[in-house]
Amino acid sequence: MNQDALAFTSNKVTDGNSVIHLSPSACQNVSITTEKLAPRQRQIVASVAVPCSLDQVWNVLTDYESLADFVPNLTSSRLLSRPDGGIRLEQIGAQCFLNFKFCARVILDMTEVFPREIKFSMVEGDFKKFLGRWSLQPALLGSQAATLLCYELIVQPPLAMPVQLIEHHICHNLTQNLLAICDRTKEQFA
Repeated sequence: MNQDALAFTSNKVTDGNSVIHLSPSACQNVSITTEKLAPRQRQIVASVAVPCSLDQVWNVLTDYESLADFVPNLTSSRLLSRPDGGIRLEQIGAQCFLNFKFCARVILDMTEVFPREIKFSMVEGDFKKFLGRWSLQPALLGSQAATLLCYELIVQPPLAMPVQLIEHHICHNLTQNLLAICDRTKEQFA
């Protein structure tokens, strides 16, 4: 994975053995922060509390070919063969904005660290840089077992794409996407 993946500064993930205590009102509330890393590069961090176990959230996230069935604006998500035998995923997203259909395609190499982290790095696609990770942290919502799900992304669009517009769309979509993952996990396991 690219060395930039080590630059994440999220304070959401702890040592891995601790349990985060959250207010029950934290469920269904998505937290998003953005940071300008370079003139055309952004780090976006989003998180949500999911009222399900780590394993249950992991199962939904790693069912890669089913993601387009419930994640808004994700039109395709399919596994590809990877020369070194790892996980390679092609995802295509589409969204209409001001009567303009915006489509983006990425091919990601995935690295799973069960059940806490899924790293991804673009090997081909419509961005200059697109890499990040999903992290899962055990939590309690009141007295109920839960998972703090965090998505961290470093993105750099090509010169033809306005970076502020891409940042806005990613942040908007992340709210919808994290809530969709939360809902799907609850539907399947709660």
